[in-house]
Amino acid sequence: MEVKLRKALSIIGTVLGLIVALYFIVRAVMELFIIDFSDPASYRNDWGGPDLPGVLAVHCGPGLLAAAIIVLVMMRRSRVKATRV
Repeated sequence: MEVKLRKALSIIGTVLGLIVALYFIVRAVMELFIIDFSDPASYRNDWGGPDLPGVLAVHCGPGLLAAAIIVLVMMRRSRVKATRV
């Protein structure tokens, strides 16, 4: 019974982690379309502002990090599956 519970909690954790990661990735992509790069007033009061690199780091950084973690986990899982075969 304990193994089934552990497996279920692992699946729930993975799904919740993917939801949060996808939120950060979508938010990072949308931020690139929302702000006007030629108008500093469009991002001056955002987190990380008033400079554009700070705004992009705060709003796009978590999305890039989440995407990198997803890719690394998928690569690791594919290597583990390849060694089992």
